[in-house]
Amino acid sequence: MAIARLFEQATGQTLSQDRFWRIGTTLTPFCKARCIESFDHLALALERGLDRGLSLDMIDALLNNETSFFRDAGVFTQLSEALLPRLAAAREREKRIRIWSAACSTGQEAYSLAMLFAEQRERWAGWRIDIVGSDISRSAIEQARDGLYTQFEVQRGLPIRQLIAWFDPVLDQGWRAKPQLASYVTFQRHNLLGPPPAGGRFDLILCRNALLYFSAERRHQMLEGLSLAIAQDGGLLLGAGETVQGSTRFVADSELPMVYRPAGARGLSHARSGSEQAQSASSSNDQALSVRHGRDHRLPVAQS
Repeated sequence: MAIARLFEQATGQTLSQDRFWRIGTTLTPFCKARCIESFDHLALALERGLDRGLSLDMIDALLNNETSFFRDAGVFTQLSEALLPRLAAAREREKRIRIWSAACSTGQEAYSLAMLFAEQRERWAGWRIDIVGSDISRSAIEQARDGLYTQFEVQRGLPIRQLIAWFDPVLDQGWRAKPQLASYVTFQRHNLLGPPPAGGRFDLILCRNALLYFSAERRHQMLEGLSLAIAQDGGLLLGAGETVQGSTRFVADSELPMVYRPAGARGLSHARSGSEQAQSASSSNDQALSVRHGRDHRLPVAQS
């Protein structure tokens, strides 16, 4: 089908035959609202490329933007109790953590991550926390940046205590993330098949439930890109039904489920303690000299 082919060209995602139902269900009202007579006429307009807005709107209509706050509670328990403490131990000197919430849809995952840090302000005092959320959907990223969610959206996974603490009610619209929460996150439109977001490598990448929409070849391409974006000792967190099979860039973490680390590197689960790092540094006079005379690379406190 021409629409499926054009969608794959734009996003890399495969609309297999068992998902063709989505085209009819979604694009019938889409075409009607734009006075487009048929899917063939829509395909022709898209192929001509005269209306970029039409192409972006079609992509948004066909994308699966399913998400929720604290989706898969066990994942966030693992983040809070294992991954983040180990990441803190590994980054104690720099006091900076960069996290990428890839394919974040309307941003609930990124804001959920931000709440983990915001609710432990004393623990993270003096640290710079940067959370980058990205998605290929223009409308999804616009909502994420606005931080505005309907009553239905906040009821999916967000406990009332955290709703009241971190969101302000907006009359007849829903709830908007408070500035102190939004300060942790930035959002950008991004295609996972393209270069990673700028700003340096990420200590932790969450790319959950995205690989399953791509062909094996595209998944390999995505994992290659993610390997260029992750720190040498960083962690990649995938969805429960996803693996890095076929890629030589990542290996499964020996202790944490759904977590993968760069092949040949010491992962976050093997981060050394501060005393071990000090012993390693002192074993080399050159390294010790570098430490004594090096500049202070500490970064400013994240505003919250």
